Amino acid sequence: MSDIQDAAESWPVVCTDEKLRNWLITVRTDKVRMPDDHYAERSVVTHPGAVAVLALDDDKRVLMIRQYRHPVGRQLWEIPAGLRDADGESPLRTAQRELLEETGYTAREWHTLVDYFTSPGFTTERIRIFLARGLEKSGDDGHEREHEEKFIVADWLVLEDAVRLALAGKLHNSAAIMGILAGYVAGMHGFSGLRPAAAQEDLGPPGR
Repeated sequence: MSDIQDAAESWPVVCTDEKLRNWLITVRTDKVRMPDDHYAERSVVTHPGAVAVLALDDDKRVLMIRQYRHPVGRQLWEIPAGLRDADGESPLRTAQRELLEETGYTAREWHTLVDYFTSPGFTTERIRIFLARGLEKSGDDGHEREHEEKFIVADWLVLEDAVRLALAGKLHNSAAIMGILAGYVAGMHGFSGLRPAAAQEDLGPPGR
């Protein structure tokens, strides 16, 4: 196996200018000293991170949701997901809660599928995608949808068809594309070798 692996590193920050802070994000500009002792300004958007769920049934169909995304002006087909903004809640518990709230389903089997940064050039946002199998429809999701959630539409898509749509440029949500492609590859190997649902995260929150 190749030795290529991401590694944690932090270049010194000489000063920081915070531009904005609200319930979800902060925006700041850091003056960073590079290894050659020159300086560069870097804009940083801090974000609590999120989880997403690739939920597969026994026929290898993906449980998808369609959701309006105002910043891009699109109704996007996605996989269930949610912010990691509940104090003391594990990523797995957040994923289980979001799957139930957004689709009304629970799952018996959970594994970690993939971890990634959404756009590391400017934001700290990180996502863990879980693979959920052994799906069961809940008789009572225990959650009354509010605000935008009540407009979510759920539907099923055969995994192979989802791959084709992603490669054809018909799907545009990063977690959905990442989860679908990773899930397809994992399925080719019988879903063996996947990390446990509570696997240690290498993409911990940055020190700043």
